[in-house]
Amino acid sequence: MGLSSTDTSNEAIQLCIFDLRRGQNEGQELDKILFFFPAGLPFSKQLSVIGLSEGLITFTRIFSPEAACEVIEAERNSHVFYEAEPDIWMVMVVEKSNDSEPIYRDDALRKVLKEIHSLFVMFHGSIRAMLEKETGGGLIRRHLHSFIMDYLRDFFVGKKLLLPSFHDCLKERGTVQMLTIGREAAIEVQSLVRVLESSAGNTPCYSLILFQDLLDDTINLFAYAVLRLTPHALSSGASSWSYLRKGNTASNVAAESNLAHPSSFSESFYGPTDVPHAGENQYHVVRPLQHDKWSKGKDGYLVTDIWGAEIGTWTYVTPTVWLRQTEERMYLCAYQHRSLTLILLVPVSSILTGEQGVSMVKRQVIENASLKILKVEEKLTKGWGGENAYHVSGYRYLLVDGDRNVSRTSPAAKVATLTKDSLLAMNKVRQEVELEKSRAKLDNSACEKDLEICIRAKNNAWVIARVTRGKELYMVLEKGNETLLYASDAVEKFSNRYCNGAFSLD
Repeated sequence: MGLSSTDTSNEAIQLCIFDLRRGQNEGQELDKILFFFPAGLPFSKQLSVIGLSEGLITFTRIFSPEAACEVIEAERNSHVFYEAEPDIWMVMVVEKSNDSEPIYRDDALRKVLKEIHSLFVMFHGSIRAMLEKETGGGLIRRHLHSFIMDYLRDFFVGKKLLLPSFHDCLKERGTVQMLTIGREAAIEVQSLVRVLESSAGNTPCYSLILFQDLLDDTINLFAYAVLRLTPHALSSGASSWSYLRKGNTASNVAAESNLAHPSSFSESFYGPTDVPHAGENQYHVVRPLQHDKWSKGKDGYLVTDIWGAEIGTWTYVTPTVWLRQTEERMYLCAYQHRSLTLILLVPVSSILTGEQGVSMVKRQVIENASLKILKVEEKLTKGWGGENAYHVSGYRYLLVDGDRNVSRTSPAAKVATLTKDSLLAMNKVRQEVELEKSRAKLDNSACEKDLEICIRAKNNAWVIARVTRGKELYMVLEKGNETLLYASDAVEKFSNRYCNGAFSLD
């Protein structure tokens, strides 16, 4: 849809959250704004962006009541929409570059919005529930402002906010990166899982095991672990397999100060980024995404003061998360031994003695599982050949299993060897695939469509996409002197060698 976009701001990227149920009466329009970046933008311009977004949502619902707009392409901006909760919308407005090739993929930007909301709910619960708890909106605004600004710090490079662009076209946000291990190591890991989940006695206990930032379980916990909990996340400057961008913390803080420092009026509306001291403000805001707030204790468990301390003691409060599938609040206990990270989830309802009970469970787990943890870490380390160990030589690829939300990809250093033309072409191919998937969804197609695209990029590289039964393969072959037959054979060889099993494309 091509429409003329009004110039709402000189900012290249704007991100807002608003509630369609609020602010419908004249003079109360500000009530609908729950978050806006940059916060220092005048309220008149914030309302202009949100008013346009609300109008587009209302208009598109006339033609598609069950699925309102996801993307609107204007003359100078792209408007990306995500209905996080009923009538609560997240919208990102991204200024288009002067290049003929689009540098952002709409679906990648929507996944940023989805991840923000999913992580927020994991720590704070739903936005609607918080609005019902405090109808004035002050509580949710302060929580959203602190949480999202901490999240966006990872995307600041210098003074610029750099969201996933064509450079990241061989990455997939919102998936778990799989670690391929041998049968013997897999048996040891499974044995450790059984020991961990039986070590807490009668208390239910769930566990996740990560090695080198990789695991096989819940997406949100994986995202948080690679952001803040694993050795790579705790060690500044270390390389990582994380699919999330890691920037320089010092420059990020400076960038936020320069780009997003709010005026005193808007600060009173959204709340300051920093957590106030006790008694300074009526809201206590937990900020789980703050940098440099986790450290390793003497017992091997990670500790943080983010959640505060028990009243009258120096004991830090154990972090808690909310699991939507089970609708339970869980204690989050993270243990580290070298490159092995264990995350234990214990239902809050199962421990009646609070922190004392949590400490007892943690001790029991380590007493019963310490030898097994040492053995598993040693076995994985011996079999771990580094990031390139499972890379297929000569290929730059991304494999995605949409049914299980897992992925494998070439190491970042390998993808970085591709030229700009190759990455732009792959970005365009992925846009085409995502458009076809969106059309199939709107058509309510019972069967998933098979799709294969193979194009020649400007630099004569072959750019290939294959979608089969919910599994997707994206590949770049920069051998410009080769033929289409060569490209087709290369994909088949890759599939036969690497895609059988969990990622079978047959």
